[in-house]
Amino acid sequence: MTPALIRLHDRAFAPLTRADWLLPSLARLVFAGVLLAYFWASGLTKLGPGLLGLIQPSVGAYAQIFPRAIEAAGYDITQLTLWHRLVVLAGTWAEFILPLMILLGLMTRLAALGMIGFILVQTATDLIGHGAFAQPETLGAWFDRAPDSPILDQRALWLMLLMVLVIKGAGPLSLDRALRR
Repeated sequence: MTPALIRLHDRAFAPLTRADWLLPSLARLVFAGVLLAYFWASGLTKLGPGLLGLIQPSVGAYAQIFPRAIEAAGYDITQLTLWHRLVVLAGTWAEFILPLMILLGLMTRLAALGMIGFILVQTATDLIGHGAFAQPETLGAWFDRAPDSPILDQRALWLMLLMVLVIKGAGPLSLDRALRR
């Protein structure tokens, strides 16, 4: 490349290097547009009936999170341990609370780290508990020119999006920024 072309390139993209607000703001917007409704809808499937559904998840919640354990218990949640119940409660609440925190920009770095942990546990459950290891179309493969597998492709992009928030924070239009003032 010629020096003139390099200078032109540098001048054209210099404003972006100073736009620290842009990347975290767009990351939160994309998270809200792509993943917020996904996680809330998933959380809704785990709630039990009525108001107590918030603290008494459905049998389906146990089937989603502990598929082998609930099957072994004959789909009788009373046969499961307190640990199972606490994990299901935490997972259910996390699907509502963490995305809301990211949407609002409240404790965004912690919420994004929580979502990363959630997605890793979700992925392990899908791979081991639901048998996605044996489903090549679900598992997918990197560097295969097919960007549509739910596990390796989509979740890698989710994690990358969340890493932007962990590293950059929420951006200027956030409760984090308002509370800092």
